[in-house]
Amino acid sequence: MKLILTQEVTGLGGPGDVVEVKDGYGRNYLVPRGVAIRWTRGGEKTVESIKAARTSRAVRDHDHAAEIKAKLEASTVNVAVKAGEGGRLFGAVTPADIASALTETTGEAVDKRTIAVKNPIRSLGNHEVSVRLHDEVSATVALNVVKA
Repeated sequence: MKLILTQEVTGLGGPGDVVEVKDGYGRNYLVPRGVAIRWTRGGEKTVESIKAARTSRAVRDHDHAAEIKAKLEASTVNVAVKAGEGGRLFGAVTPADIASALTETTGEAVDKRTIAVKNPIRSLGNHEVSVRLHDEVSATVALNVVKA
């Protein structure tokens, strides 16, 4: 099945990319969630408009992304969450929580969709997350989860 992605999908592509996926994955997961639309012959205009919107929204250039990367990697970000006995969290730290903490700490707006958490964060302590700032630039951020 050929689809046009409307949002970033980790391991598949970014907005405006035309991808080939298995029918079930496209029909049951990507299209119902609004992450992709079916590819048609008239879809080239859609692809162009999605890519134009992506470039206007994204970090402007590689140099600015490198500056933001330096800020993010230089600081340790604290995220305060509710925790029980033994340091176990009630739920998990979400990419939205991390994005708001990064925005508070650095003053740069970070989109939650650019944050990749390898394993769900469900305990207090130090963790690492990856933030993709630009197509070629990604930062590894030290995250300190503390009890609220």
